[in-house]
Amino acid sequence: MGELFSWNSLTEVKTMNRQAGWTLVEMAIIMIVMGLLLGGVLKGQAIIVNAKIKNLENDYQGISVAIYSYRERYGALPGDDRYASKRFKIIPLVTSIANGDGNGKIRGPFDDVSEPPDHTKESRHLWAHLRSAQLITGVAGSPVLPLHIFNGITGVASSTQSLKGRIPFTLSGIFVGFTNIPNHIALILESRNDDNFPHSGQIQTQAFNYTNPSVRHKIYFAL
Repeated sequence: MGELFSWNSLTEVKTMNRQAGWTLVEMAIIMIVMGLLLGGVLKGQAIIVNAKIKNLENDYQGISVAIYSYRERYGALPGDDRYASKRFKIIPLVTSIANGDGNGKIRGPFDDVSEPPDHTKESRHLWAHLRSAQLITGVAGSPVLPLHIFNGITGVASSTQSLKGRIPFTLSGIFVGFTNIPNHIALILESRNDDNFPHSGQIQTQAFNYTNPSVRHKIYFAL
């Protein structure tokens, strides 16, 4: 009987077995590459989150500048301006502009989405006044509430008008509000710009704390 395996065959099998596995060096290299890839993904996600937060902060600052510029230019708050219909009646495509009552407050919920908004919703007509004055982008005379980077509503109102009944209540004056803010983003905004407490300082929310990760906040920036 002949040999079942030749020496050459045994050598080939041993070589194949060695090639089928990974050496410790090769495993280490793979782990390093995977770590670098994962680190790059996480870093990229962090960059995106930071960019979105900065975008929201820029929205607040831009709206603040627009409101102050309107008041300096016309001596009235947008939305509350009792002479807005006279100021902007010559603008093409603007058929009607609602006037405010001129009491120095912006009435109505900051996140009101009624269509069409009645004349008492100064928080809606604020956007029509700002757009007609070309202080923000958009169709002149349009009271449509803008959306922000976290897919929520952006609005402006007076706290005494818009936040009645909220407990505890410490915010005063006019505020810029944002809806649908994820809990971890709200906490970062607080940490970057305020005192980390939801019911004091220049930034506040409707929630009692920042401990529930599933909460989507309405967050208010004092003007």
